[in-house]
Amino acid sequence: MAARANSLTDRVTKTPADGVHRWSMPGTDVRAFMDAMGVLGYDTGSLLSAAGLCDRELTDPDAQIPCEALGTILSCAQRQRFTPNLGLEVARVTPPGANPLLDYLVATSDTVASGVQQLARYLRLLGNPVVLDTHHEGDDEVRVQMAGGAATFSLEFLAALMVLRLRTETDGRFTVTSICFQHTPDDADAFGRTLGCALRPASSWNGLSVPMDSWTLPLRRRDPVLRHVLEAHADAVIARMPTRTGLALDVQRALAARVMGGDTRVVALARELAMSGRTLQRRLAAEGVSYQRLLDDARKEAAGRHLSEPTLAICEVAYLVGYSEPAPFHRAFKRWYGMTPEAFRHTHTDRS
Repeated sequence: MAARANSLTDRVTKTPADGVHRWSMPGTDVRAFMDAMGVLGYDTGSLLSAAGLCDRELTDPDAQIPCEALGTILSCAQRQRFTPNLGLEVARVTPPGANPLLDYLVATSDTVASGVQQLARYLRLLGNPVVLDTHHEGDDEVRVQMAGGAATFSLEFLAALMVLRLRTETDGRFTVTSICFQHTPDDADAFGRTLGCALRPASSWNGLSVPMDSWTLPLRRRDPVLRHVLEAHADAVIARMPTRTGLALDVQRALAARVMGGDTRVVALARELAMSGRTLQRRLAAEGVSYQRLLDDARKEAAGRHLSEPTLAICEVAYLVGYSEPAPFHRAFKRWYGMTPEAFRHTHTDRS
């Protein structure tokens, strides 16, 4: 039974400080999870006790709960009463606003596309090891891929929560073509029926396939003024969080040196670090980050730094950070900073 509890305890990363860095999450977010477990009929008191936790830790805004404790809770819950597709069921009974800052960062976005981008940008707030990346599959579909080596419970919970929340925020109009998992859920047919889509187990990737007409849907609570206030608060919270360590930090530093006109291919950087590209990507996934995310961050930092100075034209900055055409650079820059490169430069000039 324990093997089917979809424990989070397999999510471990290395750090130079003490040899092992384990993922943690805010106690208040564990409280939201425990509330959902209570709705599902579990004895939450005994589950907390089994994990060595108490109610006080779940109400302390500064408390961080190791994900091993959540893994223990899941294992004990499934031993108490096995629930197929537990991640889906927890998502189904988790109300909007259970994780207020992240929920409203998404809900106040303009469209499904920008909401998913907000989720990808701020998922760290939950201490969640999943990394979100989006890829356009031609003109008709977008792939929202979940990477990072997370446990199956996290993958199932996040996939289900995305579908359910976006459906609510579009007044029921949001749909997905399919959900793909590399593993096989407890009851794959029921998982797909509940979310109204095809479920494809044993796939080569984890995530959602979203048709373009759903990707561009407006969200009913879009509010740019409130969103900017929330973003400022979220950015401040993330700035106080621990910085990257281990291999991710080495890659981050190497990309910072290479991003302005250097070779940023994963195979080239892996060679510098004396490993294969596949090994590099696998080890980064074990640390909860993708190579593409690190490259994206390096491009963002370099673009912002050079646009803050008048020495380079915008098209030159775009080329130097790896964009051969201006349109993709403009889209990426607006995703990074919430404004066009022209507006960013103008704003900085006004402050000078």
